[in-house]
Amino acid sequence: MYEENNVEENSSFITGIWSERILVITKDYQIKGSVFMPKTGRKNRVLSDILNGAKRFVAIKDCEVIHREFPNRKAETHEFLQLNLNSIILLRPLKEE
Repeated sequence: MYEENNVEENSSFITGIWSERILVITKDYQIKGSVFMPKTGRKNRVLSDILNGAKRFVAIKDCEVIHREFPNRKAETHEFLQLNLNSIILLRPLKEE
């Protein structure tokens, strides 16, 4: 009985994965991509959790990278990159057109 109740109780905390499309501006690059985080408890984690967490890098998937100094250059695409948080000037949710 305890085991059944424990499973039910724990399953309410595991609710899947949360993702958000973001725009990141660094000194040299503009990056559009997706960040993924686990949903925990009843409250979704937010972008500020990424910036204020203990980890010093943010993982970004399905990225488009544009060099800010040469915006006419072809955009690079990457399935995955990790960005050092210290290089971020601006990070915001991206609303697709």
